[in-house]
Amino acid sequence: MHAWGAVFAEVGVDAELGMVRVRRIVSAYAAGRILNAKTARSQFIGGNIWGISQALHEHTVTDGRHGMIVNANLADYLVPVNADAPTVDVIMIPEDDPHVNPIGVKGIGEIGIVGTAAAVANAVYHATGQAPVRDLPITPDKLL
Repeated sequence: MHAWGAVFAEVGVDAELGMVRVRRIVSAYAAGRILNAKTARSQFIGGNIWGISQALHEHTVTDGRHGMIVNANLADYLVPVNADAPTVDVIMIPEDDPHVNPIGVKGIGEIGIVGTAAAVANAVYHATGQAPVRDLPITPDKLL
């Protein structure tokens, strides 16, 4: 009844600065009958880019005294730009699921984001050999 996916990331980590760059993302999705392959692919790529942002940039700062979010606007909140977007390969696995609904379509709205941050964190772990990353975003102070 649900769409499924897997995401793989290749990263480069600067050992002196602790900076992480995502070099490549490969993702594969089984999402029922795809009605428009071009827009579905764009949706998956967009989700992958936002997952990279979740792993490397996005951080909500909370004022511990008042419980208010300090960076509650896009001026203070880092989001991905073109330079952050690596090569993204999307594989759409053909799937015929007549039980989900009469035409066999499934939702793909957020599935591109879901595994991407974890894939980036895993790739950083494999590249550095340090303890697995459990706290996002992955910043240089966590790697040095």
